[in-house]
Amino acid sequence: MKRLLIFGLFFLGLTLALWSFSGKANQGTYHSYVLDFRNDISQDVIENKLSAIEEKYHATAQLNSEFSDRDRVYVLKSEEELPALNPLKKLLQGTTEAIDRNYRYQAFAVPNDPHYSQQWNFRSINVEQAWDNSQGEGVAVAVIDTGVTQVPDLKQTEFVNGYDFVNDQGRADDDVGHGTHVAGTIAQSTNNSYGVAGIAYKAKIMPIKVLDGNGGGTVADIAEGIRFAANHGADVINLSLGGFGDSHIVSEAINYAHEKDVVIVAAAGNSNQNAAAYPARYPHVIGVSALDAAGAKANYSNYGAGVDISAPGGSDAGKIVQNTISPDTGEGVFTGYQGTSMAAPHVAGVAALVRSSGITEPAEVLSVLKQSVRQVAEDPQNHYGVGQLDAGEAVKLAMRGQISVRDFFCWMRDNGYLNPRFWIDGGTIMLPFKLATVIGGYLLAWLLRNYFPFAWSWSLASGIIAGSSGLFFLREIYIFDLPQAPFRVMGSSIPELGNMIPGTTTLNPFFASALIPLGLILLLLQHPRWRWFAIGTSLGVASFLAISAFVSPAVWGLGSGWLARSYLLLNALACWGLGRLASRQTETVS
Repeated sequence: MKRLLIFGLFFLGLTLALWSFSGKANQGTYHSYVLDFRNDISQDVIENKLSAIEEKYHATAQLNSEFSDRDRVYVLKSEEELPALNPLKKLLQGTTEAIDRNYRYQAFAVPNDPHYSQQWNFRSINVEQAWDNSQGEGVAVAVIDTGVTQVPDLKQTEFVNGYDFVNDQGRADDDVGHGTHVAGTIAQSTNNSYGVAGIAYKAKIMPIKVLDGNGGGTVADIAEGIRFAANHGADVINLSLGGFGDSHIVSEAINYAHEKDVVIVAAAGNSNQNAAAYPARYPHVIGVSALDAAGAKANYSNYGAGVDISAPGGSDAGKIVQNTISPDTGEGVFTGYQGTSMAAPHVAGVAALVRSSGITEPAEVLSVLKQSVRQVAEDPQNHYGVGQLDAGEAVKLAMRGQISVRDFFCWMRDNGYLNPRFWIDGGTIMLPFKLATVIGGYLLAWLLRNYFPFAWSWSLASGIIAGSSGLFFLREIYIFDLPQAPFRVMGSSIPELGNMIPGTTTLNPFFASALIPLGLILLLLQHPRWRWFAIGTSLGVASFLAISAFVSPAVWGLGSGWLARSYLLLNALACWGLGRLASRQTETVS
């Protein structure tokens, strides 16, 4: 009994807490609703609906502007509290194209990094749109280069262990600045009120040093660096390096990394030649040519065979600015570089955004990058590959058909489902009533257990829920212009099924009786597991009918007075007796 009392007090406290909690639905500022009426609805129907709203909610609606008459857009305001959104949608169902909170929007803030305005290259790839859905979370990018030093604007960027193959040691610091600059384009610390931004700023950087202080390195070290990255969890590899010698060992390492589902990006080279350098020319490598600030091929960039896509690489008229080290002092500086070495990390960063969006196969990542580019109409010499990189469109394409967590919670918030008051404020759900019916069902089962001991089971519990409350929260899931009957049926308990299809509150005397529990018990009594579902259903229905007799005793054909109350109470008693009889029979069989 003590446990039962604690259980009841817990639910009572939970209900009171929910009642006082304002919920996440209050996020966003708005003081009115926007009603967008359908164009095929007559003006008389609109005026009748607006009159009904004014009478029920003491609210007034008027056209938003002198241009709104054509689109039939009205703004609904109230000097009192605005009505809840869902009841308003139901009142206007079938007459509107949309009903929205009239939120006050502000201009979107760009990253608060003070020198972000210098990063023309980020705006040219539409990265701000991509950031709405992905910042590279959970993706590791290996920067195989001159090493990476954690300059001040990389302090908040997450690093994973890499390796220095030049000096054969664990710490892969940069002594030139090239690799640090590349890492900054990919994942410079962003929104830290310092310096500049990075494309996939929540991605992790794996620093791998294969180039020495003069910017050169052997194919043996480069191949080992690629294999190391593949073996230590890299999702994307950036190779802002290359030459014109084909190397079997590097080719094998690339194939090895590709088989481990690593996306590999490489610079096309800076010789203005009609062929990309290696390793950009290898299969399974995304070769990147460079664009200048005007969006044309940079005058130094290689083109032709091996170029898959183009991205900003900078020029004398506009360089790629990131935080790196000075090769003379080793101190952190903000400086501009240009080259296909700067173009490649743009693609690697966007590949990280795409992978973070749920696309993991390298071939699929490449397909997303290619399909989302801004195409160039005439490109006979393949200056641009399939086109110019577009981060926003790439992430949008990667997420097509997906419902992101952010989108789902926005939908939940905008429809009021995250506000607990929505579930308690006297609507059709009546959360306290539903909790009472469930607790009542468990109380009856507890009383029954004192007579005929049994083990609690999921079948018994699901039966109690089916008979008492049902999946009640589904009844208020409102998706505009979809029929509500399926949601009402799925969200109803057994006694409510008869009145949920027509959408009334008056109970059907057939469903709100002992007949269905009796049928289930006769059908399932001999089944070792499902008989407990039948027993639980009988107890749940008994609880629902008994509480309904005092709270809302409306029964079709019997009214809502003493006759309906007597009917519900008698059937509640019959359901309790059926559960007790079936439990005794079960004990005898056992």
